[in-house]
Amino acid sequence: MRLLRTSAVYRPQGDTWLLARALGDAGIKPGSRVLDVGTGTGFLALTAARAGAREVTAVDVSLSAVVVAGVNAWLRRLPVRVQPGDALECDFGEPFDLVLANPPYVPCDGTRPPRGAARAWDAGPDGRAVIERLCARVPELLASRGTFLMVQSDLADADATLVRLREEGLKAAVVERQQQAFGPVLEQRAAVLEERGLIQPGQRWEELVVIRADRPR
Repeated sequence: MRLLRTSAVYRPQGDTWLLARALGDAGIKPGSRVLDVGTGTGFLALTAARAGAREVTAVDVSLSAVVVAGVNAWLRRLPVRVQPGDALECDFGEPFDLVLANPPYVPCDGTRPPRGAARAWDAGPDGRAVIERLCARVPELLASRGTFLMVQSDLADADATLVRLREEGLKAAVVERQQQAFGPVLEQRAAVLEERGLIQPGQRWEELVVIRADRPR
């Protein structure tokens, strides 16, 4: 899918493709309501709409992303509503059948809030600043028998995510895994990650995982 994108907006890449694959495996029931948290270019929102979702709400804190995703949806005449804001603080009125998230998960020094494009990847000292908020909010965003799909790096402790989601009453498991070479951001932080014991000496790859969590009836 060719998309309008700018340097200020996180472009679809390895984690995006992995989450899209999990979305394809999970399937979308006709008439589903979908929420895309941190939509970026809108790729996942558009993928869900093309797969049969009745209504897709795409949210991003970046105004640049909102504009880009909005244009991409308009060009394809798909039922995607793009809005600015923090999806984890918005009141959507009704729950969703499917919630998608490719959140920030890269560990950083955490001394100040990320700015600009870094908001798409910087996520505090342990990489879990946004993941923890997602785990706490997702149960109320999901309709009965709704599904949550999220991609993250194992550098941000995927096992901890599974535990948190299960504590919230969801059935959670890893459904996709993929090793990926470090991109520019992680390459620049490799020495610090080694010092903190988050990677082995000389390691220049991460494992991406997609976690699926289902809300029981």
